[in-house]
Amino acid sequence: MPGIKDDREDSDGEEMDHDSGESDKSSTSCDSSEPPSDSDDSSEMDEEECERRRSECMENLMDLERQFTLLREQLYRERITQVDTKLSEVRSGRAQEYLQPLEQLQKNMRIRTEVAGILREFRLTNISNKFEAEEQASRQNYEVWGVLSGGVPESEKSLLWDSIQGELQEKVRRLEEDRNSVDLSADLWLVERNYGKPIRRGKVSEPGRRKPVTVSGPYIVYMLSDSDILEDWTAIKKALSVSKRKSDRIKFAFEIWHHGGGEVGYIILIPQWVTSNALRDCK
Repeated sequence: MPGIKDDREDSDGEEMDHDSGESDKSSTSCDSSEPPSDSDDSSEMDEEECERRRSECMENLMDLERQFTLLREQLYRERITQVDTKLSEVRSGRAQEYLQPLEQLQKNMRIRTEVAGILREFRLTNISNKFEAEEQASRQNYEVWGVLSGGVPESEKSLLWDSIQGELQEKVRRLEEDRNSVDLSADLWLVERNYGKPIRRGKVSEPGRRKPVTVSGPYIVYMLSDSDILEDWTAIKKALSVSKRKSDRIKFAFEIWHHGGGEVGYIILIPQWVTSNALRDCK
């Protein structure tokens, strides 16, 4: 570089000046042995030499400062050029400082994408299994008879059948209880009408004189009051009704038909209870 060459030349010049100075000193030392008139001339020469050397050193210092400034500016320009080059490489995606982190990020992205895909498959499988389970449960709970029959679901039909059957059995039981109570009231009313007086529990009014009945042969006379006979007859009647209800169960028909508007109708056939008075039942 030109600055370095100048430094070398300056250093060579300084060495030459130093050698010349030494030669001057040796000459002055040799001349010191001369008479005192020459010593004054040598001192004046030394001052001039020092002034000359000082000026040369100042020039060399200024030259060095100028070279340092030039080198500093050159280094700054080179650094700016390197930074611009790196920036352009980063923007174009060719810088190593950018490619290595980018590769690591892409690797992490691939791993997360694979994990998300596997998780998505598992979730879809879970949702599909839940859907199939709900669909199967719905089919079991709401199994349809068919398009042509136009019926109601089988499970709903069975539930409806059970509920209606339970209600009918409860109504039949209540009707049986009402019939027994009505039969007892009818019996008491018939007895009151026959005897002409109201009958109280535990006490029966004495009937009028009856024509004695002639009985031939051996016979047994039961000495029971009318109230006891009526209570016994009522108990026998209840027992007969219970046994008849157990032997002859209630038969009812349940029919369902489908109308055009989707309406469902019910026909309930219940046997008609034939209530008769106590005397007819006894006969």
